[in-house]
Amino acid sequence: MTKVLYITAHPHDHNQSFSMAAGKAFMETYKEVNPNDEIISIDLYKENIPHIDADVFSGWGKLQSGKGFEELSSEEQAKVGRLSELSEQFVSADKYVFVTPLWNFSFPPVMKAYLDSVSVAGKTFKYSEQGPVGLLTDKKALHIQARGGIYSKGPATQMEMGHRYLNVMMQFFGVPSFEGLFVEGHNAMPDKAQEIKENAIARAKDLAHTF
Repeated sequence: MTKVLYITAHPHDHNQSFSMAAGKAFMETYKEVNPNDEIISIDLYKENIPHIDADVFSGWGKLQSGKGFEELSSEEQAKVGRLSELSEQFVSADKYVFVTPLWNFSFPPVMKAYLDSVSVAGKTFKYSEQGPVGLLTDKKALHIQARGGIYSKGPATQMEMGHRYLNVMMQFFGVPSFEGLFVEGHNAMPDKAQEIKENAIARAKDLAHTF
């Protein structure tokens, strides 16, 4: 059975967010086309995503020195344990669908925290004599992103760092297929916002048949 992680990083739902609306349309169609796939929804605004902090570094250090998990403090156990759960879940999936807005040229901070939590040597990548090598070579990923302005062409192209960052991370993890579906220009052209949204939903449904 194929396992899909539907990972959203937006405080609003599909009624307010263009990216979430496109994501909802994509997943509804995907489920119709792939009724036997397992879909796991991860709302990063509602999940416990520990930041890598002093407790985490301390806990990792104790484990690396040979101490058992039970020897970690309660704070270390909670954070290190949760990070391990997140990375194991990520590795166990076959496909990833990331849904984010473009905020301040990137994505919301919760997405960075999540990517940090699954970037684990020995799980998503390994070190070799030639440098880091990605281990997720049998996965595929999609990023659905709403942008109020136009970033697919023109001078703003180089300012977009959300999709570019995800692209780098997927390459780092060895994911061979990474696509992007962009909803853009609705703030720059408010008179065309509804048309832009409907077009994105249509494209999302089409893409769901081949993802």
